[in-house]
Amino acid sequence: MTLIDATEVDSELRKVITTVSRDKNLDRAVIVDALEQAVIHAARRTLGLTADLEAHYNEELDEIELFQFRTVVEEIDDESLEIEVTEAKKLDPGTEIGDALGMKINTTQFGRIAAQSAKQIIVQKVRDAERAQVYEEFKDRAGEVLSGHVRRIERNDIIVDLGRTEAIIPYREQVPTERYRIKDRVQGYVTEVKRSSRGPQIVLSRAHPGFLIRLFEQTVTEIYDGIVTIESAARDPGYRSKIAVYSRDSSVDPVGACVGMKGSRVQAIVQELNGEKIDIIPWDKDPARLVCNALSPAVVSKVIVDEQNHSMDVIAAEDQLSLAIGKRGQNVRLAAQLTGWKLDIKSEKKLEEELAGTKAFIATIPGLGIMQAEILVNEGIKTAAEIAELSPRNLVRLLNMDEAESEKVIKAAAEMAAQQPTVRHSAKAGTPEGDREELFASSSATPEEQRGPSVADSARNDRIAVFAKLSGVGEATAHALADAGYGTIGDIVADSAEEVAQKTGLSLGIARTVQMAADRHLQSELKG
Repeated sequence: MTLIDATEVDSELRKVITTVSRDKNLDRAVIVDALEQAVIHAARRTLGLTADLEAHYNEELDEIELFQFRTVVEEIDDESLEIEVTEAKKLDPGTEIGDALGMKINTTQFGRIAAQSAKQIIVQKVRDAERAQVYEEFKDRAGEVLSGHVRRIERNDIIVDLGRTEAIIPYREQVPTERYRIKDRVQGYVTEVKRSSRGPQIVLSRAHPGFLIRLFEQTVTEIYDGIVTIESAARDPGYRSKIAVYSRDSSVDPVGACVGMKGSRVQAIVQELNGEKIDIIPWDKDPARLVCNALSPAVVSKVIVDEQNHSMDVIAAEDQLSLAIGKRGQNVRLAAQLTGWKLDIKSEKKLEEELAGTKAFIATIPGLGIMQAEILVNEGIKTAAEIAELSPRNLVRLLNMDEAESEKVIKAAAEMAAQQPTVRHSAKAGTPEGDREELFASSSATPEEQRGPSVADSARNDRIAVFAKLSGVGEATAHALADAGYGTIGDIVADSAEEVAQKTGLSLGIARTVQMAADRHLQSELKG
């Protein structure tokens, strides 16, 4: 802002207001208010801090008029606030005691020090107005992508020039593989806009998953139009990313839309991310299928779902194991972040060893042989405690034995379960080097979230709440049952496992588990 001499104020005032308003992109009223406050501040240095002053900009005269108001009294106690009645009548013959008399003050008497002080006030007021305007402009832009140029680098933080203001990319929000120099163009995802003593601070990120999502929205027309949606995204910034996409239109391939003709769309995003690899996978409402897609390019042989612990055991062939795990566990870690499930990778050989041990153990229960043990294990029943929870009717149906024999087996299983505490084996997976190493990938959810949704959280309606009470039935399965039209637990038992699987879209194994849980629930109600 141009600072002018006090003698030039009157002749140049309108020009100053117009120039500063245009250069700073501020409203004229803001500049006028700053000038008025500056004149009052300068006047107080001469007239006293308690003086009753008012300043107004007179457009016709093109000057700031300053008025001092003093109360008419007989005897003066405070000269800055009061005026004697005889002197007041000289100024205004109609003045009476108790009136407030306003007198115009000549501003040229304040001197150079007061003028300099006024100029500082004007500069500060204009700067504060600029900061407030910038904050108002950017405060609602969190989640957007902004572009600018690198102005400087301070303590590993990148300061970006956005034109009207500056933004910061903290070191923690930078991509490890990227390096920038002064004047380089850079884009960033706005994570927050906050006030500070030095003005609004705009925090950008290039490592946030939201940055990847916004780039796809800008590049892929179908996403911008809402035909294709990005359901989830996970990043290992600078190295690899995964996004799950879904199409609302069956005629539009979501993966193909994101890839583009000859990969043009995804390559534009990869170029912006400086070579970061991007896996685009189709989203599926079935968590097991979604996990299989997320572990791409590895081919998964089998998935064992544990709804209660919100985890999955993923089985892969020996030649697919290292691919499923990825370098330093990157592939399975990103898949876990993308899906929100805890994933445990196992080889088929390791699974066979575990199943063989489980079958041998179950076969030791009186009344059961190796064939019956194999049937039970294939149905997902792997402990004596789980057998003890079965109803005799369910065991009869599974093992084709009479009810008396089934009751003996259940009683023997209960006794064995009481003697031996249940041991859950930690999942192991073979590494590319052939060593056995526990690889356990989980999302960034809290321990409460990782245990799966509670009944209260998943009770969006009465039917879902009822189904979620079943042992081993999680929120996703409860939703699938309700969406399939099941109204009561009895309706589930009335259908076969194949019919449940067909109606809900769940796997046959999960459908059988749900049926057994429903049967146990009804049996417990009858006993009660």
